Amino acid sequence: MNPVFDWSFALEILPTLGAALVVTVQATVLGMLVAVTLGLALALLRRARLAIVSLPAAFFIEFVRSTPLLVQMYFLFYVLPLTGVRMSPLATGVLALGVHYAAYCAEVYRAGIESVPRGQLEAATALNLSRWDTAARIVLPQAIPPVVPALGNYLVAMFKDTPLLSAITVVELLQQSKMIGSATFRYTEPLTLVGALFLVLSLIAAWGVRRLEARLQRYGGKR
Repeated sequence: MNPVFDWSFALEILPTLGAALVVTVQATVLGMLVAVTLGLALALLRRARLAIVSLPAAFFIEFVRSTPLLVQMYFLFYVLPLTGVRMSPLATGVLALGVHYAAYCAEVYRAGIESVPRGQLEAATALNLSRWDTAARIVLPQAIPPVVPALGNYLVAMFKDTPLLSAITVVELLQQSKMIGSATFRYTEPLTLVGALFLVLSLIAAWGVRRLEARLQRYGGKR
């Protein structure tokens, strides 16, 4: 009679799952870099004074937030190549994750920017600072630290959304466990290990975000 959980089998498949975990972490890190960068750009564009700039940015943000991530992945993977733009499955997945979460990060940034006291903007204008200097030296250093926890939540959420990459043929952690299960007819060990790995990595990411938040507050994040 086979045990419910075979530790020797679990240790045997752990290196294979570890290789897939590298793909999962890579997609998460690169996707988050795209999200925080593009999200900040979208937030600034949405606050632009010219309607020709702010309205398209607002429409893009709402459109992305209102459509499922899986649909966006399918569109980028199957439709985008018809226009001549071809990317690897992993690059497509990173782009889809980054663009999807950029829309949410943009709203987080916007809330942080709008929380900066208006008097400081007026003081920057009185000092004849340019809009770029005002944003880079006055607004963003105060707006970003308070929203770091929210951005960290999106990092963890993105990490847990990486199994969707299997829909566009990326062999990430969960897909690899399913492949092991279908080949060995043992699903308990691979799925248990996947759950444990997701839990551990999510806790580590949350801890890292808390440390970053504390460091930002220590070096000027407080108003």
